[in-house]
Amino acid sequence: MIKSIVRPSSMHLLTEFFFRFSVLALVVLLIQGCATPVGIEPVDIQTGYRLNTENALSSGRPSEASKTVLRRNGLMDRFENEPEKVLAELHAELKPSGDENKLFTLAELSLLHGQKTENHAYFLAAAVYAWSLLFPDDGQGIQIKPSDPRYRLTYDLYNKALAQGLATRNEHGSDEVEVQLKPGIYQLPFGTLELALDESGLSWGGYNLEHFISTAFLEIRGFRNRYRSPGLGSTLAASISHEYSAANVAGANRLGPQTKVPVTLLARFNRARSALATGQIKGQLELYANDQSTTVSVDGRIQPLEFDPTAAYAYRLDDNPLYSMEILNFIKGGLFAGAIPENRAKDGLFTIYPYRPGKIPLVLVHGTASSPLRWAEMINEFEGDSLIREKYQVWVFLYDSANPINYSAGVLREALENTLNEFDPERKDAALQQMVVIGHSQGGLLTKLTAIDSGNRFWDLVSDTRFDKITVSPDVESLLKRSLFFKPLPFVKRVVFIATPQHGAMAAASEWVTGLVAKLVTLPQTMLRGFAQAAAASGDEKLLAKLRRPPTAADNMNPSNPGLQILASIPVVGIPAHSIIAVKGHGPKEEGDDGVVAYQSAHIDEAISEKVVRWNHSCQGQPEVIEEVRRILFEHLATLPMTTD
Repeated sequence: MIKSIVRPSSMHLLTEFFFRFSVLALVVLLIQGCATPVGIEPVDIQTGYRLNTENALSSGRPSEASKTVLRRNGLMDRFENEPEKVLAELHAELKPSGDENKLFTLAELSLLHGQKTENHAYFLAAAVYAWSLLFPDDGQGIQIKPSDPRYRLTYDLYNKALAQGLATRNEHGSDEVEVQLKPGIYQLPFGTLELALDESGLSWGGYNLEHFISTAFLEIRGFRNRYRSPGLGSTLAASISHEYSAANVAGANRLGPQTKVPVTLLARFNRARSALATGQIKGQLELYANDQSTTVSVDGRIQPLEFDPTAAYAYRLDDNPLYSMEILNFIKGGLFAGAIPENRAKDGLFTIYPYRPGKIPLVLVHGTASSPLRWAEMINEFEGDSLIREKYQVWVFLYDSANPINYSAGVLREALENTLNEFDPERKDAALQQMVVIGHSQGGLLTKLTAIDSGNRFWDLVSDTRFDKITVSPDVESLLKRSLFFKPLPFVKRVVFIATPQHGAMAAASEWVTGLVAKLVTLPQTMLRGFAQAAAASGDEKLLAKLRRPPTAADNMNPSNPGLQILASIPVVGIPAHSIIAVKGHGPKEEGDDGVVAYQSAHIDEAISEKVVRWNHSCQGQPEVIEEVRRILFEHLATLPMTTD
């Protein structure tokens, strides 16, 4: 039997189609909710800011401005796959003038591609594009509004790209970006860059500069604040050569061997905007030390130079050998001197920067078992203060802190006099005569001995023979006068004592401690020979007793020590003295101490100001202490005659 085939009607098929379509549409609608092809999505503050300011330097991705140029030209996807072709096309389409949007895009994308490929040609191209945008040939400057994020970003693109474009393999094998400064012809993606070198900037303080490390790619540690001034140019930390390049430069021997100089590198491109069409760019490399130049003129306009002094200073202190020597040098003595090259000052006085006339010396004297490195926080803060930086020059004193305090004070005084004679032999610089000396702990006692008149009291303490009645060699006579007879230095006009044991240190009160120190430490032979010669010449029993048990700094800080008692009895007069005293805890200051020095020991009646900070003995880097010293330095400026301005 044959069955018949029943076909569905057209109406049935149409009904089924509309049913399925309706179901599908409903599913799509449910999936999309109320979304439209164009809409918004609320975000938080940080996300919103990132979306509007993201750029090659902050995130490694193009800014929205560069993406806009790529999208307008249908190049967004191609840039991911063919970046060099896209950059070449954008370059070829540049108009003879203007075209700021494309210039910015070329600068940013060239830097990105250079970073991705490590091709220096693209970094240099980025610098050229950015310069062309900042300084077009018509002299009108950048045509982007200052409120546009691209305005400052163009400077940053130039600064970072220049350093990377001239980077070389670091010869020390580190990850630091070392910048090579040499004239020559460099390749660009669209031509060549011919660079000359202005060698005048390669000399600083009597030395040649070398080993230029980009500070833009350094993270610092240990400082509270990183002082950096935005501007034009790549910030570098330069080393100084071991030998003088100009031996007659005053103070060259007083710059420390670990000095790192904050400098700024500029590549000045000649009519770069019009030269983009030919592909033949010419320019000159220029170097500016930040203590000598803070601005530069480009096309008749003054541009601030970018500088990063904190990073250069931190780089100087990184792995500095003095840190590891502090305790051992206290015991053994002489290690600091051994770490100083032969062509540097042996009296212990060093400057942070070369001598500059018109700046007041600010002398920092460290304490026991310490070194000038412990002033780093204060120095960084003052170098970050434009007024202090312009008016003061920081000097530091390095000494063996186990030596008798009077002996070390004599070395300090002689070093200060020597330095002034070197810098200003004719005494024409009035600022040098307004010196401020600041001492921490034992350094405060040395500081006091620059500002008092002791008469014969220290000599009478060690000898019963009148000084003019002994016969010794001229060098021993000079040593004894320097160490035992003190008059105020006429150029020291203000002193500051920080946690200073004016009446003795707590630990030094123990005879066991001072005896142990005496057994361990090595005192300078010149001092011992001097006392021996004086004792032999006079037959003085007091001097002979000193030779049997020569005093150390620990003895000198014993509250019962006669020498310390004499020093405490002589007030600073004629110049202002200030005290900053550390006291731990929150109890009454009169009953407190800093763990080393009691308040009652640090207090002196003649101080015109006294600041108590709640901290331990090593307080010289604390904000309260630094701010008090800053206040004192401003006060000092306010009292000066106009001739020192």
